[in-house]
Amino acid sequence: MTANTASRPVRLAILGTGGMAARHAIEFAAQEGVTLVAGVDVDPARLAAFCDTHKIARRFGTLEAALAWGEFDAIANVTPDNIHHATTLAALAAGKHVFCEKPLATDHRLAQEMTDAAARAGRVGMVNLTYRNVAELQRARALVREGAIGALRHVEASYLQSWLVSKAWGDWRTESKWLWRLSKDHGSNGVLGDVGIHILDFAIYGAGADIDRLSCRLQTFHKAEGDRIGAYTLDANDSCAMSVGFVGGALGMVHASRFATGHMNDLTLKLFGDKGALEVHHTPKGSRLLTCLGDAIEAGKWSEETVAPVETNYRRFIQAVRAGETSEPSFAHATYLQQLLDLAMDSDAQGRELRL
Repeated sequence: MTANTASRPVRLAILGTGGMAARHAIEFAAQEGVTLVAGVDVDPARLAAFCDTHKIARRFGTLEAALAWGEFDAIANVTPDNIHHATTLAALAAGKHVFCEKPLATDHRLAQEMTDAAARAGRVGMVNLTYRNVAELQRARALVREGAIGALRHVEASYLQSWLVSKAWGDWRTESKWLWRLSKDHGSNGVLGDVGIHILDFAIYGAGADIDRLSCRLQTFHKAEGDRIGAYTLDANDSCAMSVGFVGGALGMVHASRFATGHMNDLTLKLFGDKGALEVHHTPKGSRLLTCLGDAIEAGKWSEETVAPVETNYRRFIQAVRAGETSEPSFAHATYLQQLLDLAMDSDAQGRELRL
């Protein structure tokens, strides 16, 4: 990126103004040369409150209206999962770069269409896999790739949340922002689609190796009378457990649950090689990287490594827009993750291990 393009102004529109949109607004507005020029949402009251809070002048009730105006370079797509596909395709067709929330789509076929559309349009397509922002994860990946732990043999990865047994997040029984995540009819693929994609990426990225086979078990637990609250049928999965195989031969266990009592939002990755081991622990209180390397493996002695902060996805996206070149996490990578999610659903339905 040249000095000239590094400071080029970027005008951004935010599509969908629910809870996660506030993080997008804060992160993008904090970057030099980035202006939040428009908000888009079908809910007028929510849109007005969001735009007032973040000092966004232009407000649109539909994406079509925003695109007809068109005075922006890129769009942050913060809509529900089942809306990503159509809205992203429309934005790309209008020549806009897109930063999409995860998962990219609700199945692999739709995700591939989005990846292909971004390539045809020559636009940047990136996905907000939030935990790429964890510096300790990036350092762990670097150590693995440097050969610090030798040949990777075994991986353990977990994503634990307790919002179905705790009101620390709010009351899911009464709040639509949570209820839709429990209902297939409202576009949810359950914990697998919501946070399973994060822990799969956490494991794959940290291990520096792709998963090429898996066996998955999904479970939906009884949560309300008739498994329904108002318009929401509570039929999306609440917990998932996977046995996975990595390219190169390592085996692993990956699991996620919203019934993990006592855990607010905790991700753990353990990487075991024939010459050492690493552990990454990420919670709302912070992150830690533990290492067991060299002579320390004889005594099972672990040390904590201090890691410097890294650039966030939000910053990488703006840099990519200015350079005109897609960076990671890309649509293509998110499409691969969606293929794994589809495979996990099929594995659960068929009761057997499946390979890509």
